[in-house]
Amino acid sequence: MDKIDFKQRDRAFYTGKSGRWDRLTLPEMTFLAIEGQGDPNGPDYAVAVGALYPLAYGIKFAEKAEGRDFVVPPLEALWWADDQGAFVAGDRAAWRWRAMIRLPDTVDDRSLDAARTAARRKRKAGPLDAVRLTAFAEGDCLQSLHLGPYTDEAPVLARLHDEIMLDEGVTFAGPHHEIYLSDPRRAAPEKLRTILRQPVRPLGPSA
Repeated sequence: MDKIDFKQRDRAFYTGKSGRWDRLTLPEMTFLAIEGQGDPNGPDYAVAVGALYPLAYGIKFAEKAEGRDFVVPPLEALWWADDQGAFVAGDRAAWRWRAMIRLPDTVDDRSLDAARTAARRKRKAGPLDAVRLTAFAEGDCLQSLHLGPYTDEAPVLARLHDEIMLDEGVTFAGPHHEIYLSDPRRAAPEKLRTILRQPVRPLGPSA
């Protein structure tokens, strides 16, 4: 049985070089997702992320039984705010987020409903009903690899917003996107590896 490993099959989507922003085009992909607002170090974000994993693994085991196995990929999140400066300023209370885990495109709402039922049967905690299946295509993006603590991202993003995007002649076309290649429970802060991604569009006369 072939097993899908997104990090190997779509290697460019999960790699980058620290200090350099690369341009790439992202196709439509399918995700488990749950949304909220506030500090990612706060309890709401942790509880939301905790609801994703039993469903992701439940879907994995069901897909494997049907001959369509896959490796559960790293956690991802979209981040946005009414004022983009909230990220550079570190105003975490203003941050909105969508925590996500990528799934094969063959997964549908029936698969999610079955996994939700199985998770409840096993008395899994968390806001399981708030998790949804979503698909979106980010299209044209700038992407880099960040090495180190999440709290050190602000100057990297400031350079992206104030220099790189202006040099490329582009503006924002969607929320800031992060992919967490390291487990913060196991890796020291200075060892963390995070993909930073920003969807963009050409800078028009009115932008």
